[in-house]
Amino acid sequence: MEWSDLRVFLAIAREGTLGGAARAIGQTQPTMGRRLRALEEAIDQMLFQRTRDGFILTDEGQAVLAHAERMEDEAIALERELVGSQMALSGLLRVSCSDWFGVLMLSPVLAEFATLHPKVVVELLTDPRLYSLPRREADLVFRIKAFDDPEVVSRRLLHLPYGAYVKAGSPHPTSGDGAGARLVLMDTAFGGMPDVAWVEARLPKATVISRSNNREVQARLCAAGVGVAVLPRPLGDSSPGLELVDLGEPPPGRDTWVGYHRDMRRMPRLRALLDLVVERLGHHP
Repeated sequence: MEWSDLRVFLAIAREGTLGGAARAIGQTQPTMGRRLRALEEAIDQMLFQRTRDGFILTDEGQAVLAHAERMEDEAIALERELVGSQMALSGLLRVSCSDWFGVLMLSPVLAEFATLHPKVVVELLTDPRLYSLPRREADLVFRIKAFDDPEVVSRRLLHLPYGAYVKAGSPHPTSGDGAGARLVLMDTAFGGMPDVAWVEARLPKATVISRSNNREVQARLCAAGVGVAVLPRPLGDSSPGLELVDLGEPPPGRDTWVGYHRDMRRMPRLRALLDLVVERLGHHP
């Protein structure tokens, strides 16, 4: 098994098609197909299901993916060290994420990074706008939607569970009913989010009392007794005055993805920050 074949495997797993993978790593589509077949023959396992919509990982492919990503991290770390990691890192990094994720999840990592690399200035953007990596509006983006731009290198960072909360000490609504309960939801622009559909289905008789695109605002409103809010567990569990509600099943959790433009893959300061983020958050429960 060769690392170059695993690199082909990673590109196909991330892009979902041979053509997209070929563009991502600068190979031809026939070469990608040939290298994938060679890898599958070498390990005697089928790594992808071939469908009309693209390539889907098999169970064996999922197992290989975890190991291949770790190997990629090590290979990139070695490359960074060989091309000059002894030099002090400096410059600007523009990072984009949601408000609560920046405050609660990223801030401790950025504080550690500032100590390790004091000459790198990290600019953290937490407004709801989706910043474009291809247009260089941001260097590193964290979001709950997978990236589909062929110019973006991305990976799943972590899975975050969600929970339903009320003001501590207040009555808990009844699952399947919700009469008399009030809801604090995402604003209408985010009405299609899974947590909104989930809480409306679990509490069909509840009324919407407030909306906000800011999760921290939702948590504050909930703690003030305004209504039930569905929040990421790290935020809800750490917010004072909130109490977790059992509605028969937990809300759907969300994956967090991190992405950067492929032209930035050799930038030492970006790799240093990404490595630290993955080390600190990649195994977050």
